[in-house]
Amino acid sequence: MKNTFNIIWVIIGTLIGAGFASGQEINLFFYSYGKIGFIGLLISSILLCLIIQYSLKIIKEKQINTYKEFLENILKSKNESSFFNIKNIVNIIINIFILITFFIMVAGFGSYFQQEFRIEGYIGSSILAIICFFVFLKSISGFIKLNDILVPILVIFLLLIGFLNIKQINILEITSNLEQVSKPGGIISGILYASYNSILLIPTLITLRNYLKGEKQIKFISILTTLIIIVLSLIIISLLYRVDININDIEMPVVYVVSQNFKKLKILYGIIILLSILTTSLSLGISFLQNTVKSKKSYPQIATIMCITSVVISKLGFLNLVNLLYPIFGFLGLIQIFKLVAFFKRI
Repeated sequence: MKNTFNIIWVIIGTLIGAGFASGQEINLFFYSYGKIGFIGLLISSILLCLIIQYSLKIIKEKQINTYKEFLENILKSKNESSFFNIKNIVNIIINIFILITFFIMVAGFGSYFQQEFRIEGYIGSSILAIICFFVFLKSISGFIKLNDILVPILVIFLLLIGFLNIKQINILEITSNLEQVSKPGGIISGILYASYNSILLIPTLITLRNYLKGEKQIKFISILTTLIIIVLSLIIISLLYRVDININDIEMPVVYVVSQNFKKLKILYGIIILLSILTTSLSLGISFLQNTVKSKKSYPQIATIMCITSVVISKLGFLNLVNLLYPIFGFLGLIQIFKLVAFFKRI
């Protein structure tokens, strides 16, 4: 049972990053679509559940150690040279996305310090980059132990704030207002949310291969993880409802709501945001390094370059990076989902 929750905490830690905990992701993919967004959230959750289950089963049965091996299994082709090209192109695209999302997390860390403390964003970004660098030099077991501590705290904090928020708002009023907003594209947006998250998840799931025991465990992990994500998403939506200014003008809308309505919890939610960013950053960074680094000697050098570059890229701004890049990579992730489902049907 311990291994099961090790895996669940790592998966949740990967999914709940700066975009999720700040409210940007939930607003972009679900909340902005009104009642259609709830349908999108449901579809997205089902897809994420299947992605986790299918991926873990393939990783376990095929004893997959690297993302390249995973692609070799799901991107099979009768034309060997064509298959080789497709596999390598997808591998490059996925690794680029993982790296860029790591940069987004670092930018989010800096944005929090800038929005809340008026401290230059690059200072906060530098702090996270330094922390990540030292953790990258540790083993995967050290990373899992860190998630075992941080992610449960993160989930408990979010549940606490969600509970306090629900006591102050009218759920029926929220539902009524959202029903009056119905933008087209909410279902597609939900699919894209699951799609781009699949790009982040699968490389991380591969690092957990040695913790997998059997099919019942895999199903339990998939279902429980999905339920937790749904509950946390609904909490974020209930908080977004309380934004009293143009939500598109705020980099971290949930942080704004907490600072306005739960002043005593402002520091607490600040910890949630920072923990969210940290756990996702570590997950992404370790996945990228394991996918791309060929020798132990080059590992520290590449980790150094990656962390320094993340601080430079963070100056582009967290909000700009999220709104521009997440939907783009959502479309690219659809290829991986289709191939994953097609492969699973064959085994």
